[in-house]
Amino acid sequence: MMKKLNFTLFKKSAAILGIATLIFMGSCKDDDHPEQEVTTISAIVSTNKDFSLLKSALIQADLVDVLAGNGPFTVFAPNNAAFVAAGLDSETKIKALPVADLKKILLYHVLSQKTVSSSLPNAANTAVKTQAEADVFITKNNNGVFVNGAAVTKADVIASNGVIHVINTVLMPPTGNIVQVAQANSNFTFLVAAVLRASQGSTNVAQVLSGTGPLTVFAPTNDAFIKAGFATVAAIQAADPAVLTSILTYHVISGRVLSSDLTEAAQPATVNGGKVMISLSGGAKVKGNKNATAATISPANLLTTNGVIHVIDQVLLP
Repeated sequence: MMKKLNFTLFKKSAAILGIATLIFMGSCKDDDHPEQEVTTISAIVSTNKDFSLLKSALIQADLVDVLAGNGPFTVFAPNNAAFVAAGLDSETKIKALPVADLKKILLYHVLSQKTVSSSLPNAANTAVKTQAEADVFITKNNNGVFVNGAAVTKADVIASNGVIHVINTVLMPPTGNIVQVAQANSNFTFLVAAVLRASQGSTNVAQVLSGTGPLTVFAPTNDAFIKAGFATVAAIQAADPAVLTSILTYHVISGRVLSSDLTEAAQPATVNGGKVMISLSGGAKVKGNKNATAATISPANLLTTNGVIHVIDQVLLP
């Protein structure tokens, strides 16, 4: 009887020892592969090779320490491809920008709170104030999350002081209203001339486009006007203001319609009472009622203080 009891105790002791050994080995395994430490936004940017141009920009604008601070922050972080598309494809070009301008551009990507994608409302163009003291417009729909029409390509990169959402575009803060932005763009010389000439008629188009809005303008380039038969600015200045007013107001939609709001086969109403037709296959396009083909929208989403401009390569004909 005693031998049997001792044998039973031995088996129980061995089982306990085995369990203890497994627990010890498991704890050693966890120690060998510690959980990755969550670091600051600045540290994440500095160690991610796809943010090398953003890193250079933050250093140049003296914002590294800011984004290493307590926060919390939400950063819409342009990747290298976004900087290349903006013409800032090297550290040299980034350093050529005035520091004050660069700082304002970067702060336009920063919110003063932590906002993960799941907390965003399913809505279009929710205005949120940035650290540049200007609003960005966030859309969340079935196609994803967008800011000023730019797609969030990777959401919710969690940092110790906030969150990063990777975007495919460098966001530019608005520098004026629709007319002011057009006047500052050399590709819109003919458009500005047309607006001024039209304003000599019964409708002050320049005043409308400078108003509170918001408005969306499909803005034809100089080449678009030339293709439409206006060979020179002088030709536009000699045109009937009423004709120009009819054409120009056909390029304007009430509301702030960013590229993320455009849908296939939509026919939004224009200010002059007509409709334009939207297509998205092969890239965003807009077609006028009397145009043989659709105009390509590129670039889109030039934010203004009273709306948005989409650049097009044809004059839309009502």
